[in-house]
Amino acid sequence: MKKKRRIKKQVYFVLAFIVILIIGINAIIRHINYINSYEYKFEKIGYSESEVKTLLKLTDKQKDKILDRKYNANIVSFAKQKYFIFKNLDRYIAYRKDNKSEKYAKIVSLVNVNADYDWYDEEAIKDTDTSLKELMIVNKFYHLTENYTPDNLEDISTTFAYDDNSATKEVIEAFKKMWQSAKSDDMNLIVTSSYRDYASQEKLWDSYANKNGEEWADSFAARPGYSEHQTGLALDIVTYNSTMDNFDDSPEAKWLKENAYKYGFILRYPKGKEDLTGYDYEPWHYRYVGVDVAKQIHEEDITYEEYYAYYIENKGTK
Repeated sequence: MKKKRRIKKQVYFVLAFIVILIIGINAIIRHINYINSYEYKFEKIGYSESEVKTLLKLTDKQKDKILDRKYNANIVSFAKQKYFIFKNLDRYIAYRKDNKSEKYAKIVSLVNVNADYDWYDEEAIKDTDTSLKELMIVNKFYHLTENYTPDNLEDISTTFAYDDNSATKEVIEAFKKMWQSAKSDDMNLIVTSSYRDYASQEKLWDSYANKNGEEWADSFAARPGYSEHQTGLALDIVTYNSTMDNFDDSPEAKWLKENAYKYGFILRYPKGKEDLTGYDYEPWHYRYVGVDVAKQIHEEDITYEEYYAYYIENKGTK
């Protein structure tokens, strides 16, 4: 009996030892994993627990790039922003250095749309990707060639526009639906300007420049090749007996702001967004982007520049 008890005790001892050994090994493994983790590495640089949580949302490749840098609280502040694009991080930081009073969200928006460059800066200019069709972008950093002409360009009936106006077939059909809906609400819409070829835009910009100088012309009209009107996707919309100067005071202007997105149109140059679009507020200038995109832009209250930079050029990934 005593011998059996001794054997039993030895078995318990061995089992206990094995359990302790396993626990110890697991603890060592956890510790090794921890000191090799991004969490530990970020904390070692100086990031706080809450800051680490933000940085851990980045991709592994992006985390590695952050680890190559010294601690910088600005990195975390930028990474928290909804439209943060990692490849623009250095530009965010550089802009912040010279504009410390600017909010982080605004800096992200400005840099994303290239507004940290001067308008028409050759370093930032790119060719417009016309294969995107209604989602192409044309502004002071994206331009069309002199010979570009949109497909399916058609004349707009004088029921819906003043003489000599044209746009792509898709835009015309969408505008007709919007026109009918506005009519049912006792609103009267009319297209006053639409497609312009390169030569027409050149003539228009030159007339503005000759009248009030190039700086004023740049704030009000696009240089040739940089005008949305050349895409056939843009419409200047007013109401009868109104002008561009007083259209904003009309019920139709208010109706468009509240309803245009339902038909695929966005207010292209909103008030208060001049530093992002490069243009003064134009309550008459609407751009067709399709119903789904127009709805998203309306709901997020962003410009097309912001949408394009994040959701198309960056494809919404961080």
